[in-house]
Amino acid sequence: MLEQLSIKNLAVVESLSVDFQNGMTVVTGETGAGKSIMVQALNLVIGGRSDASLVRQDKSKAEIIATFAIAQNTKLKEFLEEQDLEDEGECILRRVVGNDGRSRAYVNGTPVTLSILRDVGCQLIDMHGQNEHQLLLRTQQHRILLDDFGETQAQVKSLNSVVREYQQISNEVERIQNGGDLLAAQQDLLEHQLGELVEARLEQDELDNIEEQYKISSNAGLLIEKISAVLGMLDHDSGINSQLIDVDNKISHAREVDEKLESVEALLSSAQVQVQESIYELTNYLSKVGGDEVSAAELEERINELHNLGRKHHCQIPELLNTQNIIQGTLEGMDASSDKIQGLLKQQGELKVAYRSEAESLSKQRQKAGDKLSKQVSEVMQELGMPGSEIQFVLNPIADKVQLNGNEEVVIQVKTNMGQAFKALNKVASGGELSRISLALSVVTSKSELAPSIVFDEVDVGISGAVAEVVGRLLRKLSSRYQVLCVTHLAQVAAQGHSHMKVIKSEKDGETFTKVYALGDKERTDEVARILGGIKISEKTRIAAAEMIRTVA
Repeated sequence: MLEQLSIKNLAVVESLSVDFQNGMTVVTGETGAGKSIMVQALNLVIGGRSDASLVRQDKSKAEIIATFAIAQNTKLKEFLEEQDLEDEGECILRRVVGNDGRSRAYVNGTPVTLSILRDVGCQLIDMHGQNEHQLLLRTQQHRILLDDFGETQAQVKSLNSVVREYQQISNEVERIQNGGDLLAAQQDLLEHQLGELVEARLEQDELDNIEEQYKISSNAGLLIEKISAVLGMLDHDSGINSQLIDVDNKISHAREVDEKLESVEALLSSAQVQVQESIYELTNYLSKVGGDEVSAAELEERINELHNLGRKHHCQIPELLNTQNIIQGTLEGMDASSDKIQGLLKQQGELKVAYRSEAESLSKQRQKAGDKLSKQVSEVMQELGMPGSEIQFVLNPIADKVQLNGNEEVVIQVKTNMGQAFKALNKVASGGELSRISLALSVVTSKSELAPSIVFDEVDVGISGAVAEVVGRLLRKLSSRYQVLCVTHLAQVAAQGHSHMKVIKSEKDGETFTKVYALGDKERTDEVARILGGIKISEKTRIAAAEMIRTVA
């Protein structure tokens, strides 16, 4: 259950901390005081959509912290353990919203994604907003309600996965079939291109080195001249090598006299060895340059051939062989296109069979859940002052094809009086009736096994009189099993609460502040009397309010 809610710098709230008890807690206040601020905060802290406009003016961020006791919530405790979010008997959710619109989420002090926050939040609170009755006018919402109640969301998800795979394969088959003529022309072009490349007898070693070879071959005369001159300077009778040998001998004799010359001797000896190695390398290089059998003219002709191929295929010479392999692979893929289509058609058929099986199973589950939900909601509608009214979830078959969400459209139909025919919800129900139907659905479909706390935000709008008292009793009855938080504007509902909180708005120094106070017995009586009689509370109104509260107790 929800134990505590702390709010900082959210809209008109500067700082607020509220403790909650089990049972039914009602929240009241003047119109515009901000009664739904706690609901808004709870919605944020369980992963609802955030917005920079929610941050109090001139503040850098808003922060909401909600603490829940979860000692009895085994499923949630297991989930927290899987996510390494240790609980120690409680779960603390924290949401920070910056004035730049960015938000951060935490569970038990650990940063988490918004997705994880929602996964945890949906197992703690079941939210029912004041505008939910408007959602009932959308047919899509009818299917969501039924799947939610019948716990068939996993089946719908599995079915839609099959549908999407089927659609992908269908698109691929259509692409291949419709592109038949284009593929034939493309295949002819690729075969011609491949023939040119194969005829060129490409080898990667040649492609990597031919340009360097041509550069050397075309400058062979210059290279021979320069290298020969260098060799003459190094290896002549009076060349550098001979001089270094002579120097080495002399320093060797000097070192015998003075050992300190040993390092100098080593350096000169090393220099002579390196010069000798250079002579060997240059002699070998000169023999190769002078003995190259491939003429510069032949290399130039080959390079021109390869450059022309490179221009055709928009690649460099070293990439030609890879281009050839790619074309070869593409052609092999085209040759296999017929076999590929047959394989895809086979997959398509298998997916269609799987879809039909899953869709039929889903339809049966929906029908079963629809009958059960229709009966339960109709019973609650009787309690809410709608004698003779009924609701039914109708499964209208739609086109027999592979489609998202199954083979039927779910539509809510109602009759509000005895003897009337069932008609579409938006054709029959008035605003007040729609609110009562919405409340009945909210009560019946609350997921108690997942969310031990249920929040109702003015779901009693459009209701008054004796029906309002029935609504209050219904919510109080619900609170015997779950923790209920109800924002209301009705005295008959407020009187049913086990605890009562009042929202008060004030202004100071040009700023607006909202506070929430837990009411004692006297304050509670005055608040119920205010709701009954307006701003000026008479003694008769106060007596009526006290009697209303005492009757409930």
